[in-house]
Amino acid sequence: MRFPTSHSHRRHGGGFHHPRAAVAFAAGLSAARGGFGGDAFGPDPFGDDSPRGGGRGGRGGRGGRGGRGRRLFDNDALRLILLKLIADEPRHGYELIRAIEALSGEVYAPSPGVVYPTLTLLSDMELISEQPSEGSRKRFAITDAGRAKIAEDRAALDRAMERLAHLARKAERVDPAPVRRAMHNLRFAIQQRLEKEGADNQTMFDVAALIDEAASKIERL
Repeated sequence: MRFPTSHSHRRHGGGFHHPRAAVAFAAGLSAARGGFGGDAFGPDPFGDDSPRGGGRGGRGGRGGRGGRGRRLFDNDALRLILLKLIADEPRHGYELIRAIEALSGEVYAPSPGVVYPTLTLLSDMELISEQPSEGSRKRFAITDAGRAKIAEDRAALDRAMERLAHLARKAERVDPAPVRRAMHNLRFAIQQRLEKEGADNQTMFDVAALIDEAASKIERL
């Protein structure tokens, strides 16, 4: 049985062509903005495996409320993950979102706007059934048809679960907090220096040279 279908400035040669571009880069903004602000480290420390856009929108938001991006799972994979978690024990939507987040190492949580319609679809397909529960939250349990679906698509489910495990392992290896802190410190130091009386074009060149030197050393790590 198949699931139904549901509807910057560029650096060259280790340096910047213009000192303002170097200073703007380190300050976390494009030179065209003419001010300081933004996220100096960048939106995504996890690279192509990042859940941002499909799940969390970065640490500041959940469920795809951040920027747009490619989805971490296609519809079939997410349905299988939900089936598997419901087969483990009856759950409601919020518990499923938190369970997926835990499996990913706290870096991915699917949007409620995706999870709840998917649960409705799985219920309509009689792969899960609503259970009596207190309050307004609907708790779902697996059906025999749902267990059969899991067995039928075990290989695809294993791939999806491994992807969550991969995210968790990568989150343990990659902690951008020290670099993010250092970039914020750099942005603040640059802002403070350029706001001081006497800052001129030569000051810009001196700051840019220091940034280029640091960038060159980082590239050689």
